[in-house]
Amino acid sequence: MKYDFDRLTDRKGTGSLKWDVPDRELPMWVADMDFETAPEIIEVLKKRVGHGIFGYSVVTPDWYEAYGSWWSRRHRLEMAREWLIFCPGVVPAISSIVRKLTTVGENVLVQTPVYNIFFNSIRNNGRHILESPLVYDGENYTVDFADLEEKLSDPQTTLMLLCNPHNPVGKIWDRETLARIGEFCARHHVLVLSDEIHCDLTDPGHDYIPFASVSEVCRDNSVTCFAPTKTFNIAGLQTAAVMVPNPVIRHKVDRGLNTDEVAEPNAFAVSAAVAAFREGEAWLEELRVYLYENKQCVRRFIAEKLPGVKVVPSHATYLLWLDCSGVTADAGELAEFIRRDSGLYLTEGEEYGACGRRFIRLNAACPRERLLEGLERLESSIKKYREEQGK
Repeated sequence: MKYDFDRLTDRKGTGSLKWDVPDRELPMWVADMDFETAPEIIEVLKKRVGHGIFGYSVVTPDWYEAYGSWWSRRHRLEMAREWLIFCPGVVPAISSIVRKLTTVGENVLVQTPVYNIFFNSIRNNGRHILESPLVYDGENYTVDFADLEEKLSDPQTTLMLLCNPHNPVGKIWDRETLARIGEFCARHHVLVLSDEIHCDLTDPGHDYIPFASVSEVCRDNSVTCFAPTKTFNIAGLQTAAVMVPNPVIRHKVDRGLNTDEVAEPNAFAVSAAVAAFREGEAWLEELRVYLYENKQCVRRFIAEKLPGVKVVPSHATYLLWLDCSGVTADAGELAEFIRRDSGLYLTEGEEYGACGRRFIRLNAACPRERLLEGLERLESSIKKYREEQGK
């Protein structure tokens, strides 16, 4: 490999959300990679710093071109320049769109278990969380279309938050599923807000399908949020985009983002995104292979050494959804025990909805040496937990 993903970079003392933990702890929770970003991006940022002036910034033409070229080339989605709006992050955009395109007391539908910050964006703005739980058959997750349509048909339901690919279960939604979701939402006058931030982090040989590319119905009744931040590990640079093909909806989204003062870039946001999409492709392709091998390492380790724990099959994200139902009915209690016992810091599944109560989420985006250490801690703690529980 040209790029070194085995390097153990020390992140302590850098103000890292992930690593601001006690010394004995090993964090594998928040969706933040332990790899240095692509050297090509670093060089562009060094040049920008070297200029020495960091005044007010604007979105330049090459930002639009970089997004359009990337999605056309890699995801077969053709977008017009005017469809794109800059924003500093997907979460601020989601919260702003919830405020602008729904009213207090209306339902915003989510498919649980799902990214926990969706709940904050809904609840904090006085809207009602309406869950349509995914169906788990002990191996895979699918959409309960009967339940979904019933809840979309409620006149109080006006927005659906779609996670594509899905976090935390790592599901790449197929074209037929996305088309049915789009048809149901259009039929019942429910706007789709699709969070596609994990779209480039798929296993080699597996590609995601942009919701807006599925049909004219999906395109014209949707808002899509995406960014280079998860892909290239540059979340701290606060750079993202909202794509809105429908001009009426786009005007409302644009007004909402401006009203909320989340429509202007910092001095590094535009140049970092352009560098990522123009110069980072070779780095990404090697990263995808490394992440796939990491995930396979986790699957083998758990299958061999941790009976009662099962890794849910997935082809997207670097997050692994661990079914712990063979060990406990309360994976939150288990996660707390693991953290106290070995210092391994994971995320309890119930954060993603009540249906995640028997699951734990593990972040495998780190050098393999660190990953193996985490797995050894996991094995040791679960064995102790089972002994204490008499299992």
